[in-house]
Formats: sequence, C-alpha cells, structure tokens
Amino acid sequence: MAGCCRPVLFMRILVLIVCGLVCAGPAGAEVVDSSANGFAVRNVAPIAAHPSRVYNAAVDLISRWWSPAHSFSKNAANLTLEARPGGCLCERLANGAVMHLTVVYVVAQQEIRFSGALGPLQQTGVAGSMTWKLSESAGGTQFEWTYTVGGYMPGGLAATAPTVDAVLADQLNRLKRFVESGRPD
Repeated sequence: MAGCCRPVLFMRILVLIVCGLVCAGPAGAEVVDSSANGFAVRNVAPIAAHPSRVYNAAVDLISRWWSPAHSFSKNAANLTLEARPGGCLCERLANGAVMHLTVVYVVAQQEIRFSGALGPLQQTGVAGSMTWKLSESAGGTQFEWTYTVGGYMPGGLAATAPTVDAVLADQLNRLKRFVESGRPD
C-alpha cells in the first residue's frame, strides 16, 4: 500500500516545486537591521532578462517603471537618471525640481551606488546610501537593491524601516514586471 502512494506524493511535491518556480518572482524584501538611529533594507528579485537589458531599463527607462505614487509630482515621466558619478536621480516639478539621489559609483551593467535621502526622509537629518547590484544568474539577472539610512529623525528611524522596505520592494517589482512584460503594473 505504501508503494502505491509514492507516485502521488511525488507528483504533489513536483507540482508544488513547479508552482513555486513559476510563481516566484516578486522581490524578496527584508529589513536587515533597524534602530532609532538608522536602518538597512534589502530587496532581491530574479528578472528574466540579461543584466545589460535590466540595467538599461533601470537607468534609461526609469520614468516608465517607477511608481508615480512615489514621486513628488505624481508623474513618473518627470524622472531622469544620469548614470555617472555626480549624476542625479532627479525629478522636474511644475515650479522647480528635486534631487532624490546623487550617483557616486557606476560600473555599467553591474552596479550603481547613490547617496541621499528619499521622499519624506529629505526633511530630516538623515543620510542614505543606496546600491543597485546586478549579477547574471540562471534565467537572467539577480537584482539586489539595498538602502542604508542613518541619522536623526524625530521619533527615531526604526518605525520607518518597514515602510521604506515596502516602497522599495514595490519599485523593484515594478522594474521586474516592466523588463519582463513591458508594463510595470
């Protein structure tokens, strides 16, 4: 009797594994560390495309995949990214502009590091370091997105870490969907 159940059990396990591989894809989000004085978050996603394609989409087409909800103008078309040291992840506004991050390190097709405080963090006494790291993996690219923030914010930074992590996970998932399907939503 036990021998007759093995094929059924094997098929169930195989179905779960295949479903896990097919359904896999959303960014793995993680608050790596947090305290009153800072936090570190890490998001990783497999993207089914060559690193050069992912890099070019991330940099050159940022206005097409970035969530407009996470921009000051509520219009991602206003975003630009210059991938060179001193370059800017900037946004045009109706009556001005905002510098979200400054590029401090670039190895084309592999890694970009930024310095700066995103969104509401700009109004506090914090500094941030963000890294986009791309590596070739089976089936495409592993995109690792880390952001470390430290400094002073009224009430502390620990409570902010999960929100920042969720926003960055959403952004990475939008990039993944954009590269793989042509649409970020």
